[in-house]
Amino acid sequence: MSEQFDIGIIGGGPGGYVAAIRAAQLGARVALIEQERLGGVCLNWGCIPTKAMTSSIELLMEIERADEFGIVVGEPGFDFSRMMARKDEVVERLVSGVERLMEAHKVQVIHGHGELISPTGIKVSGEALQEVRVGKLIIATGSIPSKPPVPGLELAGVITSNEIVSLEQPPQDLVIIGGGVIGVEFASIFNALGTKVTVVEMLPALLPPVDEELARRYLQLLRRQGVEVHLRSPLKEIRQGDSLLEVVYEGPKGEGVVSADAVLVSAGRVPYTEGLNLEAAGVTTERGAIVVDQHMATSVPGVYAIGDVTGGWMLAHVASREGEVAVEHALGRDSAMDYRAVPNCVFTLPEIAGVGLTEQEAKGQGIPYKKSRFPFNASGRALAMGQPTGLVKMICEQDDGRILGLHIIGPHATDMIAEGALAIQSGATAKDIIGTIHAHPTLPEAIREAALGQLDGAIHILS
Repeated sequence: MSEQFDIGIIGGGPGGYVAAIRAAQLGARVALIEQERLGGVCLNWGCIPTKAMTSSIELLMEIERADEFGIVVGEPGFDFSRMMARKDEVVERLVSGVERLMEAHKVQVIHGHGELISPTGIKVSGEALQEVRVGKLIIATGSIPSKPPVPGLELAGVITSNEIVSLEQPPQDLVIIGGGVIGVEFASIFNALGTKVTVVEMLPALLPPVDEELARRYLQLLRRQGVEVHLRSPLKEIRQGDSLLEVVYEGPKGEGVVSADAVLVSAGRVPYTEGLNLEAAGVTTERGAIVVDQHMATSVPGVYAIGDVTGGWMLAHVASREGEVAVEHALGRDSAMDYRAVPNCVFTLPEIAGVGLTEQEAKGQGIPYKKSRFPFNASGRALAMGQPTGLVKMICEQDDGRILGLHIIGPHATDMIAEGALAIQSGATAKDIIGTIHAHPTLPEAIREAALGQLDGAIHILS
């Protein structure tokens, strides 16, 4: 017995569930197939759990500095089990909220593993085997942690980002393989909890997506916070020592070994297509990722793919927008993706965020540009908050002042970056930012000051 739907979606993460809601808004009958809980990696094991943990760490660090603000407290400490319980409460609230949204929009959620039997047919293996017939199909199965081809990954204590958010106690020593966004976020969290953290990265710099100047500044801060970082150090193997795990890497000066009771493998993520039976529908893939066009359409008419499974921007907010575009195009609207202004946020301590071109990208593309900076130690609001570390960096086209990129390291960088995204998306110039009155005293004034630096110079620092 099969049911017929206008839109069928495999995967209920930030791409899939948003696509389901958008399709329902447009009047479609929607089936959403998910083999685990709604919300995907982001809500259950990624974005939300880590941000809940980061919020606990930020509060702990504020309390540790209470005397600077004239506040008298006892010796600060933390209850890791309560911290993790709060994280679980936040996750549960958000996942339950998504479930209620599905009910409100009359989206039929089918629990089980979806497998293509044709471009319009899905076999769902769950509590009972069933077949779902669809007019249009959207694949939103996300990604899984990438595992480097080295010995020792199967050892007890070697974990991925999925398992580290469920630890019962923080490890005494933690080695993180990979200095990308996920790796450095966990480095910040566990370092603040007193864990001895070592980051082993094969590339010559941390945070490849981040503007190089900001990445270098963050590396200095991370080391100052007590995190040991080994760059240009590819992993060779993980082996079991007498009582601890031993991580062996090849550094610039030869082989190195770091011991720890836990090893986080954070070497990126890869598209998840296992068991989808893509060949049954004739869907083209390239290096494991589903190939799509600007409408998120695959090589097969009526079949779309969104989010991490396409191998593009592996960000929840990108997947959500791609879900909207795919649904709109599938239902006859002229909708296409525009990736000019994708914010990239790193929830470290301090935060890092960027949108548009980095300086190295502008240089590599041969674009004549001008850069300007404004430090947070000249921001009244940042000083009042006791968070003067960091800066705003703006990159503009040299001739007309059009904003090409905005990059921030410092307090609330991930919130502030929205102004840069809107500016780039709308084609705004530095003059447009300058002509917009920014409230005082606030952190976004630093963006206007950086814009002033593109012309005659910032007001509150000497040029």
